[in-house]
Amino acid sequence: MTRHYLDHASTSPLRPQAAEAMIAYMQTSAADPGRIHHEGLAARAALEHARSQVAQLLGARQREVVFTSGATESCVAAVYGAAERGRHLVVSAVEHSAVRLAVDALAHAGTHEVTVVGVDGWGRVDPDEVAAALRDDTALVAVQWSNHEVGTRQPVAEVAAACADHGALVLVDAAQGIGRDEIDFVGLNVDLMAVSAHKLGGPVGIGALCIRRGLRITALMVGGDQERARRAGMENVPAAVGFGAAAEVLTAPGHRASEAARQHRLSEALAVATASIDGVVRYGDPDNRSPHLVCVGIEGIEPQAVLMGLDRAGIAAHSGSACASEGLEPSPVLEAMGVDAHRSLRLSVGWNSTDADTDALAAALAPTIADLRQLGQGAR
Repeated sequence: MTRHYLDHASTSPLRPQAAEAMIAYMQTSAADPGRIHHEGLAARAALEHARSQVAQLLGARQREVVFTSGATESCVAAVYGAAERGRHLVVSAVEHSAVRLAVDALAHAGTHEVTVVGVDGWGRVDPDEVAAALRDDTALVAVQWSNHEVGTRQPVAEVAAACADHGALVLVDAAQGIGRDEIDFVGLNVDLMAVSAHKLGGPVGIGALCIRRGLRITALMVGGDQERARRAGMENVPAAVGFGAAAEVLTAPGHRASEAARQHRLSEALAVATASIDGVVRYGDPDNRSPHLVCVGIEGIEPQAVLMGLDRAGIAAHSGSACASEGLEPSPVLEAMGVDAHRSLRLSVGWNSTDADTDALAAALAPTIADLRQLGQGAR
């Protein structure tokens, strides 16, 4: 059976350019980039070249890019590092769990107070509400680039402008935006930005935290002076090389925009395929969204059953509800939006998706749902 992968919002397959760059590096190098012998200096050169490639994709200065293990570590490092600047934190209600659980831990410890700013029915935060939540002791404002469950883009520039005269740091989780949207870290005038390589076809286990030039925050990972004392531990040079190679593909003239346009077309085909099915409703902003992701609610059917039915048809997808993945609770994102937080389906395309993938979903989803509803009626 031909498989069709529609879970790129979770992770994308490794691009061949990234694999080739990593293999070439590992076959010739194995040194610590912190050493001053020839092999160490060669590793350092490879690491800094990768850093420059990633910085170009993000519109950042090379020295602003700190390599981490991924966006989760980057988000947590940013929250804990910024938290020392004040006792108050502001986050949107739809942030990724990496941000939510980090601020919750500080609140539970009694060291910080957290203001959660709600969202509208599309999952978008209001910059005026963010501004109204600021206090004299606000240390950090966290706002996503785009949501990981429904794809809605957030008004990051407006939030940054609202915070510009206050002094609170602004953290942007851009894990779903990197490689798909044009990102200008410097031009946005934000302080911190978290990304992962595997979301765009780079290797797993590598990401970055962009830290605005001149800003110093306490490191989460301590024990050495790597990454200019901003993240201890020997750098994962092979993964960084792969990250850089994937970033370079996307910075080629017109390539990122072309990929994004194709992903938008494919994801719209997925949305069209779901629109004609009774009891299926689309979530998130249909227009101002990440180009790769569509989320729908499916009335009366548990998401696990839908995912298993699609998997039997050769289709890999995901549920926007956490109860279908690692956790047992309904989706906080969908709850914040005021929609059914228990029954959803997230479909996402990526760099190697094709029309065959969307055609397969269009052919399989309606029969899968119909069969499950019939089974449900029989059980009653």
